[in-house]
Amino acid sequence: MSTSENKNHITPNEAEFEQDKKNAWKGLAKFIRGLFNLHEDTDRDATIEAVKKDISFKGHTAWILIFSIFVASIGLNVSSTAVVIGAMLISPLMGPIVGVGLSVAINDVETLRKSLINLGIMVALSVLTAFLYFSISPLTEETPELLARTYPTILDVLVAIFGGLALIVAKTKSGTIASVIFGVAIATALMPPLCTVGYGLAVGNIDYAGGALYLFSINAVFIALSTFIVSKILGFPMVRYANSKRRRFIAQMASLIAVIVIVPSVYLFYKLLQEQVFENKTKEFVKEIIKYEGAEVVKSSQDYKTKLIEVYLIGQPVPQPKINEWLDQLKQTEKLEEVTLRIYQGSDRSGELAERLSGEVKAGILEDLYVKNEQVIRDKDERITFLEDEIAKLTVKDNIPFEAISKELQVTFDGIEQFSYSKRVSTNYEKTDTLPVFTVTWDKAVRSRERTSNMEKMRNILKLRLNLDTLAVEER
Repeated sequence: MSTSENKNHITPNEAEFEQDKKNAWKGLAKFIRGLFNLHEDTDRDATIEAVKKDISFKGHTAWILIFSIFVASIGLNVSSTAVVIGAMLISPLMGPIVGVGLSVAINDVETLRKSLINLGIMVALSVLTAFLYFSISPLTEETPELLARTYPTILDVLVAIFGGLALIVAKTKSGTIASVIFGVAIATALMPPLCTVGYGLAVGNIDYAGGALYLFSINAVFIALSTFIVSKILGFPMVRYANSKRRRFIAQMASLIAVIVIVPSVYLFYKLLQEQVFENKTKEFVKEIIKYEGAEVVKSSQDYKTKLIEVYLIGQPVPQPKINEWLDQLKQTEKLEEVTLRIYQGSDRSGELAERLSGEVKAGILEDLYVKNEQVIRDKDERITFLEDEIAKLTVKDNIPFEAISKELQVTFDGIEQFSYSKRVSTNYEKTDTLPVFTVTWDKAVRSRERTSNMEKMRNILKLRLNLDTLAVEER
């Protein structure tokens, strides 16, 4: 047999191995398709009916919304996360938003109209309820829970996108997964922003109201957009109209609405992403680059719109050449080439710095110093207390009236030739103790038994007179 024939010849074992390999890949591909396949267990008709049912807003639903708004407002008012979560669980706001996304996807103009009307009524009623609560509430302080809902971030957009996807996927499954719907209601947080809108209007802070409404709009748009995308992917049946012209018109309108929603949403996502990248880059620059021995950064801030970084330093003044070096590094940092850096130093007490240091910066410095040093101070207090106890042990009764005691004992006991007092410091390598020691020298005429009895009496007398728990009386 030739060399070429040997190369082309495949043994039975090799052929069997190749077949097993092909079967393994086919099996793996089949498993992956089955793992992520949404079409098989999707009940399209039941999903459409369930979504339409949740859109309705009257009677019980209206009262549930009002009560949930009150609960959420109270939770925000006292900064209770648990109460806010409870309000989100009972809120019916999600229904009309999902209805908007689904109706656009299936070309159902009647459901779209109903969804938009009900959503508008829900939003108006929610804001009005929150406004009334915060208008009569004696607690108007800006809590962390309220401030967290005054402006959206890229994280809010991502939560809305993936929360919306999870919601519509759960709704399309045969036998809706209720736990997922509850989880999405908590994650996307539609209620708190509307309550914050009411709070902003009640206290006259339009910026808070506008920022919170902006956050709600982002959540609503991306939940509806996620619903639209999943409905298209799963091939939900389009609504058919007898009139061909009306069908084409509605299809065009649905497509136009989809474009109007998608294009601004993509732009908004891009802008928020750019802002988040800018913030992360500036914080990293300040942390890694703004360093000088003897100087410390006490505050830094950044503004995406004005492309400005402000850094406040205290301690050793930073020379201008070092600041110029920072400016050069800033120009070479990606995404920060056009950013302006302003350095404020504690040694400059004039103008803008003095004004800023007199307010927010000073307060921030004091708060930071307090928080950082509180534990240190507590540790020092504990150490001082410990050392005081040790000193007390080492100086036990240094004010002992030795002369008076020695004369009293001389009168009380016959035969004392010499009486002395000292302190004995001893340790077992775990703790150190100081013991008062009294030493007595007896006349040789005093009998041994009498000396023993006198020593015991002397020990009791000394404990009583000197108010000591422990002492030693020894014979020399």
